[in-house]
Amino acid sequence: MGKVKGVDLRKIIEKFGLEIISGNDDGIMINTSDLYRPGVELAGFFDYFPFERIQVLGMTEINFLNGLDKKTRKERLEKLLSYSVPCFIITRGLSIPSELLEISKEKGRLILRSYSPTTNLISKLTDYLESELAPRTTMHGVLMDIYGVGVLLIGESGIGKSETAVELLKRGHRLIADDVVEIKQVAKNVLVGMAPEILKYYLEVRGLGIIDVKTIFGAGAVREDIRIDLVIELVEWEKYSEKDRLGIEDEKINILESYISKKIVPIRPGRNLAAIIEVAAMDHRLKIMGYNAALNFSKKLCEEINNKKGEG
Repeated sequence: MGKVKGVDLRKIIEKFGLEIISGNDDGIMINTSDLYRPGVELAGFFDYFPFERIQVLGMTEINFLNGLDKKTRKERLEKLLSYSVPCFIITRGLSIPSELLEISKEKGRLILRSYSPTTNLISKLTDYLESELAPRTTMHGVLMDIYGVGVLLIGESGIGKSETAVELLKRGHRLIADDVVEIKQVAKNVLVGMAPEILKYYLEVRGLGIIDVKTIFGAGAVREDIRIDLVIELVEWEKYSEKDRLGIEDEKINILESYISKKIVPIRPGRNLAAIIEVAAMDHRLKIMGYNAALNFSKKLCEEINNKKGEG
């Protein structure tokens, strides 16, 4: 559990279709989602230069450089490229100043070019890096999309999570991950779950083995990832201890320092787990919309008791 060590720059180059103008991209890791457009540095002020970030040069920066006299431009660029910058990205397909190319080759700095608008590239690249660098962990369980609610089923091995998932798939719900669920924190109390690449779309059912959900149930029965809204723990009936029969208290589970609503469902022969989980997902949606059946029932019950006391 923890933050990803870094993103290989080659993945970024491939994903965003960046053109390599100068330098070698081998072994460069990006460790921060923050990007930087050097402005005051081009004017000669380097005291707080965040050189560890990807540097983006757009039309403003290139025009500023072109407006400098040749000697000043060379001095500023030599200073700028003296830092161990991961790479420079020139946007809008702009022409690159000859001094920048020469100095980058001398110092072994990587120059890339994109044909995307500057703000558009920065926005998309920042979102991508934040996602890739988000804190991550893995959990044993089954992640399903039930009425648009991301439901993570957990419990002891062999308790019936995968079998319940099969029944939910037959009812039209969608599978995200079985057995191993990769979880990343994209914001405070916002977790997104997905399957490891090798396990994607597969489900293990004891007695049957591995089944391909996408092939058997169709492409509409699977999805890549989903926000985890509710965790349901399946426990044996004998081990279940009832604390709040009405369900007024909202129990939470801590995953990656995020707190997610949790329900504990006891199992025994004859219980329709798939139906119970469907209702739990729908009830959770109602709570998000501001309706809490347990609280409403408790309120009505208290009012009825008070009325009876008043009549007495």
